[in-house]
Amino acid sequence: MSASQPPQPPSSPELPDSPRTGGEPARDSDDSPSLVDNTPTLLVKIFGKDRPGITAGLFDTLAAYSVDVVDIEQVVTRGRIVLCALVTSPTAGGTTAGDLRATVHSWADSLKLQAEIISGTGDNRPRGDGRSHVTVLGHPLTAESTAAIAATITSTGGNIDRIFRLAKYPVTAVEFAVSGTGTEELRTALATEAAEIGVDVAVVSAGLSRRAQRLVVMDVDSTLIQDEVIELFAAHAGCEDEVAEVTERAMRGELDFEQSLHARVALLAGLDASVVDKVRAEVRLTPGARTLIRTLKRLGYQVGVVSGGFTQVTDDLKERLGLDFASANTLEVVDGRFTGRVVGDVVDRAGKARLLRSFAEQAGVPLAQTVAIGDGANDLDMLNTAGLGVAFNAKPVVREAAHTAVNVPFLDTVLYLLGITREEVEAADGLID
Repeated sequence: MSASQPPQPPSSPELPDSPRTGGEPARDSDDSPSLVDNTPTLLVKIFGKDRPGITAGLFDTLAAYSVDVVDIEQVVTRGRIVLCALVTSPTAGGTTAGDLRATVHSWADSLKLQAEIISGTGDNRPRGDGRSHVTVLGHPLTAESTAAIAATITSTGGNIDRIFRLAKYPVTAVEFAVSGTGTEELRTALATEAAEIGVDVAVVSAGLSRRAQRLVVMDVDSTLIQDEVIELFAAHAGCEDEVAEVTERAMRGELDFEQSLHARVALLAGLDASVVDKVRAEVRLTPGARTLIRTLKRLGYQVGVVSGGFTQVTDDLKERLGLDFASANTLEVVDGRFTGRVVGDVVDRAGKARLLRSFAEQAGVPLAQTVAIGDGANDLDMLNTAGLGVAFNAKPVVREAAHTAVNVPFLDTVLYLLGITREEVEAADGLID
């Protein structure tokens, strides 16, 4: 679906929904009362080739009948417009719904558009309890997978109120606004289906909190960057094979993270610390990393990293990327050489979750409004602590435990999980900071 001006999802449950799907708006007690169910209304639908002035022309035509606009929605897909307006039936000046119908058809015919006008009563039907946003990422997004996602939503008792596209590249991302079922139930059902059909799905509760200021914290090795920093240092020390062997032992469960960290760091003993500059130059950011961070910062988010790697690299990344927080292990240096030890508390699995809580407290952001991104078992506690845990090209055990998973090599796709469209990203890039 390609929309030149895609209808935006409701930022909270109080906004009205599409005239095609329903969604009775809540009103304050001092506002006008909601349309009573027996008030005659007309659903006016216009479709055809898009051009400037169609929307103005339709409402100029309707204005002659002194009708009130109850709801309106418009979408343009590959140059074709679909415009829906729910209006009250005409009552002034002796005009009738039939008069309005004839006039609208005449106007549409003059522009070679099609019109459909449906009589009815009242406003949109109320949406069911439970509101969620379901974001689907496909590379590509097939009709088969879309059908499976829609059927799964229906099987939970949910109703799809609206669908629109977030991005067409580097992946196809679409968002479903769903009502009538609980977010957790929907997330569980869709996680199972997504794993089977090979798409990435994120489910979050609808509401103001989704647009609120947030904190995003991510792992570094194989997440923010494409490399494993210990391996970069090991290459300069000539001990790549030994480091890889220790890593394999850790993966087999023979060593825990702290044991493997100390064993690998010990192999760096005696290495000239000036190699840090070379390692920093060798670090490769993950595609989309700069876009992700730049966009989040423009939106007022705070961004941090936690790493089982080393401050000798994360401090540089913090400065280069304008991060708000960074924490990692520190390689001890004496007389210009690494001692083979780390100083201070080790940043391990539990430490990452602890640091997320600390960053959130410093940022003044509730944990429910935090996002954590990681790829390894060492990130699991952090992912489960955050309001939204994203497994990024992660191992199966991590994908299964996280709230959602992204399995494409573009870090900026995380933006779509937050409801940020590609058009918004590109528009922001066109501005001068």
